[in-house]
Amino acid sequence: MASMAAVFCKPSHQAPLRFTKIPPSPPPPALRVRTNTTHHRQLRVSAGLIEPDGGKLVELLVDESMRGLKKREALSQPRIKLSRIDLQWVHVLSEGWATPLSGFMREPEFLQTLHFNSLRLAGAGVVNMSVPIVLAIDDAVKHRIGASSDVALFASDDRPVAILKDIEIYKHPKEERIARTWGTTASGLPYADEAIKNAGNWLIGGDLEVIEPIKYHDGLDRFRLSPAELRKEFTRRNADAVFAFQLRNPVHNGHALLMTDTRRRLLDMGYENPILLLNPLGGYTKADDVPLNWRMKQHEKVLEDGVLDPETTVVSIFPSPMHYAGPTEVQWHAKARINAGANFYIVGRDPAGMGHPTEKRDLYDADHGKKVLSMAPGLERLNILPFKVAAYDKTQGKMAFFDPSRPQDFLFISGTKMRTLARNKENPPDGFMCPGGWSVLVEYYDSLIPANNGRIPKPEAVPA
Repeated sequence: MASMAAVFCKPSHQAPLRFTKIPPSPPPPALRVRTNTTHHRQLRVSAGLIEPDGGKLVELLVDESMRGLKKREALSQPRIKLSRIDLQWVHVLSEGWATPLSGFMREPEFLQTLHFNSLRLAGAGVVNMSVPIVLAIDDAVKHRIGASSDVALFASDDRPVAILKDIEIYKHPKEERIARTWGTTASGLPYADEAIKNAGNWLIGGDLEVIEPIKYHDGLDRFRLSPAELRKEFTRRNADAVFAFQLRNPVHNGHALLMTDTRRRLLDMGYENPILLLNPLGGYTKADDVPLNWRMKQHEKVLEDGVLDPETTVVSIFPSPMHYAGPTEVQWHAKARINAGANFYIVGRDPAGMGHPTEKRDLYDADHGKKVLSMAPGLERLNILPFKVAAYDKTQGKMAFFDPSRPQDFLFISGTKMRTLARNKENPPDGFMCPGGWSVLVEYYDSLIPANNGRIPKPEAVPA
């Protein structure tokens, strides 16, 4: 069977994106999408699921029949105790989100990622890989490993999680890693502070054998579909296109407008059943983000209230930790969705960005993320759909796409404003967010206020 992947033609100067669907269905009219960049891509997109990077999904879970043997083998190996974020990366690797990686990066993969944002395949070509997926160890652990070629990875509760085979230990250049990932070494970068600065001075890479699926037992595991499971679900729904949208915030009606409009555009292109992958980030996030369990409650209300159609929407958690590394990290987010079967990716303003940690400004240019995605090596097969700006249209009493000819009619409700309203139990304008979803958000901020007995909300569950 012919490849389902899109065919890429190199960009030429100052022209819009062009999308044209190819057989087996008759080709519909081209769709022209402007991106405000000086480049364009002309793509011919097949109807069906895009192939994983390298042509085959790389899943690292051992067969169920081998789990007992691998547990016993792990008990005989030198041990590395995993942090919460390390375990999330094991989850990501085990399910094939980082295909074609076969485990934590050895030094050649680490350097390619750091300097080229891509990996060379053994045969030919490159795949995108923009953030290092590495495991740090300290001097004591390195000494304990000694000349061993394999090590065992254990959870914080001393449970064997995986075996790392044919290992390579190399220096951990923390400053270089931070500078190249974030474009700055300023203090206050959440992921760097949490997972890099105080980590060990060595990195250890190797082929990963994960003993059991990573579970969190927090009531949300039913939403944690692997790329293979997502592909099966898309096939079950007879999807002829999949468009992915990532959030780490509650869904308001502007987001919903963007997603429903994207589906309309794909139908206009000639697709018969495009499916939305609403894929909220589920790994580490900074302290002031709404926790995953509350976000998922809010997303469920959005579907219950009919803001999004459950028949054409798959809600599933993306298990990756969050870097807040802007144009560098958004490439990782897009690349992972290829492996999950998405051939369209919606990108918005300042994707994966944050405020500068020491200055009163954004850390990244708000438009650089979508520009980088349109040119990134290894992402040529993925169709980038730029985010249309939505705001509250006071003349219609609902969220609508911003019309620059009448800016006075639009109200932009920032995340800060939304959080302030929710904390104060004030309602936003009618039509900003579905009532059920807003109630969840108000409930979350109300839960942050300690009760009379001094109790505070329980923290989110950790992987098991």
